[in-house]
Amino acid sequence: MASFMGDLWSSIFTPGPTPTLLIATNVTFAALQLVFLGLLLATYSLHFVALSIISAGLWWSINWFAAEVRLAQQAQEAEKEKQESEDNAKTRRKSPVRESADSETETEDLVAKKTDNKSSAVATGSATSGLLPTARDPKKRPNTGGEGSGYGSTDSEWEKVDDSRS
Repeated sequence: MASFMGDLWSSIFTPGPTPTLLIATNVTFAALQLVFLGLLLATYSLHFVALSIISAGLWWSINWFAAEVRLAQQAQEAEKEKQESEDNAKTRRKSPVRESADSETETEDLVAKKTDNKSSAVATGSATSGLLPTARDPKKRPNTGGEGSGYGSTDSEWEKVDDSRS
């Protein structure tokens, strides 16, 4: 019983429906149904029938949702494994990096390949979006003609203003 309670406590903080949490949920709903049955027999009130039906619907929907989450997790894991196997197959199919006569490092060849790919992409435009490339990257700020360090201090701008008045 102590290990079940420990597993139940840890399953609360585990994402997704864990078996321990589902067992606890099902036992709790079964006990609730027994309480409703006892109250129905003791009072003969139809309210407990309605509450029992609502509780049964909630019980069923929780189990259905847990099953759907489990199926989605399995599908996601299968997709992840498929993607990993495709990535492994791509890396195996790639040809080894060629070594040029004037370079002894592979890094220079890789940089050359990347620049070749970028220049061909710029020349042809983006095939997926249909937009033509622009000469200026909209994410980069334009150069203001200041110092080359890239540090834009307001103090240096004030110094420039003072220098121009003198």
